[in-house]
Amino acid sequence: MSKMDKLKNDYENIEIPEELDRVVRASIHEAKMKQRKKRPVSRNIIIGAVAAAALFIGSINVSPAFAKSMVNVPLLGSIVEVFTVQQLKVDEGTYQADVYTPIITGLENEELQAALNEKYVKENKELFEQFEKEIAELKELGGGHLGVDAGYEVMTDNDRILSIMRYQVNTVASSSTTMRYDTIDKVDNVLITLPSLFKDDSYIAAINTYIADEMERQMAADEMISYFTDNEYGEGFTTIKPDQNFYITNDQKLVISFDKYEVAPGYMGVVTFEIPTEVVRDLLVSDVYIQ
Repeated sequence: MSKMDKLKNDYENIEIPEELDRVVRASIHEAKMKQRKKRPVSRNIIIGAVAAAALFIGSINVSPAFAKSMVNVPLLGSIVEVFTVQQLKVDEGTYQADVYTPIITGLENEELQAALNEKYVKENKELFEQFEKEIAELKELGGGHLGVDAGYEVMTDNDRILSIMRYQVNTVASSSTTMRYDTIDKVDNVLITLPSLFKDDSYIAAINTYIADEMERQMAADEMISYFTDNEYGEGFTTIKPDQNFYITNDQKLVISFDKYEVAPGYMGVVTFEIPTEVVRDLLVSDVYIQ
């Protein structure tokens, strides 16, 4: 039996608990036990993982679901995995939900790992509870349309950096999209924040200037591109925030992300800007992350 087949078999035979918290605990424990038993593998091996469970609320049916997974072997030899611990799904005509919850295993900083995993579970639990509440309210008013789609994507997974993006799409008459990112140093086992990359807050003005100029450049080059740069469409872009959404690419470039409607009309969707390193090079604490 191959490793993939064994992983599938092991996860599919996990007894599925009724409560979300029990699912999370069982899944994390199972992943840790498997990790301890693994022998060292080459850096290039990518192993698929399977979700612990998928909870189908709408049809009251419970069944296992295969996880989106990415596995990487950091410099220190530990295996860091990101996989789906649970899927919450509703399919009731005009009420649709599909919510995937990730967890991380393999970080040496177990406190950081636990904090991130608890955050991911809490986010999606609150999101789904709010969705159920809004469905109940709509039904009392005679019905309506409501949808939510939430999940995650591993943006970067290399020897040092793990960047995880979580997305949330809410649909009523139109849709809104929000993104959240966590970027982790797997070697030093720390969560990287945007301010921590720089010597002081002078990076804000430097990045603001680049983004404002880039918006103007793009709009001049393509009439289909539009940004909120004045009061014609909205308040207009003025500055990034200290807690601005960002991630670091595999090429060690800084990417700034804005949610749908945040700096551009809805048809532009989520907007990102890769910041040329020369714009911020002299402001960086070091070149460990950004080059």
